[in-house]
Amino acid sequence: MVRQYDRKLMFEDGTEYPGWAFGAEAEKVCEIVFNTSMVGYQEILSDPSYACQAVVMTYPIIGSYGMAAEDYETDVPAIGAMIVSEYNDRPSNFRSGETLGAVMERFGIPGISGVDTRKLTRSIRDKGSRKVLITAADTERSRGLEILKTTRVPADGVARVSPREKRVWNAPRERFRVAAIDCGMKRNIPRSLNRLGCTVIGLPYDTPPEAVRALEPDGVFLSNGPGDPRDVLQVIKTVRSLRGQIPMFGICLGHQLISLAYGADCYKLKFGHRGSNHPVRNLETGRIEITSQNHSYAVELSSLKDTELTPTHINLLDGTVEGVCCRKDRVFSVQYHPESAPGPEDSAYLFRQFIRWMEEGKNHG
Repeated sequence: MVRQYDRKLMFEDGTEYPGWAFGAEAEKVCEIVFNTSMVGYQEILSDPSYACQAVVMTYPIIGSYGMAAEDYETDVPAIGAMIVSEYNDRPSNFRSGETLGAVMERFGIPGISGVDTRKLTRSIRDKGSRKVLITAADTERSRGLEILKTTRVPADGVARVSPREKRVWNAPRERFRVAAIDCGMKRNIPRSLNRLGCTVIGLPYDTPPEAVRALEPDGVFLSNGPGDPRDVLQVIKTVRSLRGQIPMFGICLGHQLISLAYGADCYKLKFGHRGSNHPVRNLETGRIEITSQNHSYAVELSSLKDTELTPTHINLLDGTVEGVCCRKDRVFSVQYHPESAPGPEDSAYLFRQFIRWMEEGKNHG
């Protein structure tokens, strides 16, 4: 007996991709993107930076090792949807507590399997990231196109995923206190800082600079998060107010926000960088780092010329800016994820660099 398709993707040009539902059977309009990672679908599902995005997984089998309680990057996933070639609903892993589909159903996240993900990924590469409708297979084309025409993908991703209250991750042996502006921070960031003796105080994205100063932190961290950095004006103003006073380290969206605060520009990439094998050159050492990435926007290289920032890292695939630094202010940032788990560990030294600059700040404070 042939299993009938019960879900589909629909684009604004009328193109459709049929498949089978797993997770929640919700109808949604999202921005479609793809991720080339071979492992880590749980971390991708729970990464707040994927808010309102439908993620196409290029690895063909997803769900095979289930979901482990220790591996979530946030308590409440904000991803829009997950699209896979083959979904495995019978995981084999002693750490697994639930199936991927069960978790997605609980959080209202739709999934589609059976899709030709190779063809779909080529379409995203050729035409760019764009709106997509996840709907029932029998939805009439005219109705689907009308939904796409009248529905906007939300632009307030950071406000959706940033916490509303302060949260503290205490280091076993505290050496430094770090104020983290949480725009959708992955859990492995405070874990990474905790291991180096940093107590991390996570703050809502719109925390004013005077409230950050009142904590008397040794350093300020700017986190990853979803959406266009130019929409997060509160954080840009905070960086401008605090720069030169407290050492700062930014990752992903935090990198873009630091760059904007110093007067540089950002632009949207055609289909973004999402995967765990992106080669990046450290311009100071010449060393090549294999990095984990997840972003739609990049810093305009030419716009750094009239700022106090110096580019420190460059993507070898397309020449985009992967890191900047202002040595005078003890401020630096990278576009990629040195805390990635699972993922390459080539860039873990960046957290130690942050420690050194906080030590310098204390000695000169």
